[in-house]
Amino acid sequence: MPLRSSLLAVLVAVVWGVNFVVIDLGLGDMPPTLFVALRFLVVLVPAIFLVPRPRARWRDVLLVGTFMSLGQFGLLYTALALGMPAGLASLVLQAQVGLTVLFAAAALREVPTRAQLLGVLVGAAGLVVVGVGRSASTPALAFVVTLAAAASWAVGNVVARRAGRRDQGSPSADQGSPSADQGSPSADRSSPSRPGLDGLSMTVWSALVVPVPMLGLSLALDGPDAVGHALTHLTLAPVLSTLYTAWLASLVGYGIWNTLLARYPASAVVPFTMLVPPVGMLAAWVVLDEVPNAAELAGGAVLLLGVATTTGVLRRRPPRGELTPHAPDAEPGVVAPRAAEPGDDPGFGEPRDDRAGSGSPGATRARSR
Repeated sequence: MPLRSSLLAVLVAVVWGVNFVVIDLGLGDMPPTLFVALRFLVVLVPAIFLVPRPRARWRDVLLVGTFMSLGQFGLLYTALALGMPAGLASLVLQAQVGLTVLFAAAALREVPTRAQLLGVLVGAAGLVVVGVGRSASTPALAFVVTLAAAASWAVGNVVARRAGRRDQGSPSADQGSPSADQGSPSADRSSPSRPGLDGLSMTVWSALVVPVPMLGLSLALDGPDAVGHALTHLTLAPVLSTLYTAWLASLVGYGIWNTLLARYPASAVVPFTMLVPPVGMLAAWVVLDEVPNAAELAGGAVLLLGVATTTGVLRRRPPRGELTPHAPDAEPGVVAPRAAEPGDDPGFGEPRDDRAGSGSPGATRARSR
């Protein structure tokens, strides 16, 4: 990629890495489930009035939102509130890469390659080292909840991939049903997919499933008095945190990411997500004074090695002059038959079955973020 595009990819990785620290800072004055509701309310408004509905069935949109946004970030915010260090969370959440490979194999019959299986095993070993050697200040429950957030993200990846395959194989899947896009060029199923717009559309519209359930859960867990007090006594930290996570990490970060994926092979773009955990841990060290112990650093290195193996970052490059196929439109966080793509915030392009590149919160989707 040109230098400017590479710098943009680094910028997105930095934004997504710092996102974990920003969330942790905002949680000091806000119940976690209410905080998630506010974040995705800001993602929705006013974007939902400006971005067309994604070219996918409503059931797929709702399922993606349920697992990628509602499940992933509800669990992640809860884990941080329970005492999970922000830097360590940015690392452990990368377990979604290996989990996506396994879930895709079970649900989509996408047989993983030997390299992917090796990467899953190496990543699992790194997680065990991190889990066993974590500092005494990291509660076991918070660690498990973070793994559950990674699993929810992985399920969302598989749902998004299945939706993309269905859309590719059945161009008329949505014909006969009302669509906000009917009569516009974006409604033409024969036109090329535009991942920057389609992915952003899915990010925004799938957020519809988040605010009301999270608000209801907060009312049930924290009580109406606590919710009312938090909403009527907003401090600067949760406000700035919400704006950062919703606008910068989700909308801006995801928009840049999918634009890069539309222009360059996924194998050239996706490896930049490997920067997210180091940035997250460094930011947590500087801002929150979170210093990882030796076991966490060693286990984290093994986990990232597994992620690199699974996503194909370590694969042999073709000889000079040999042409490599251009990866079709891809999304952070989704695994193709031969590649996984980690991200931070939820992002949903329209993945294709023949992607040749290697493949995050959020990956993606963001995602958190």
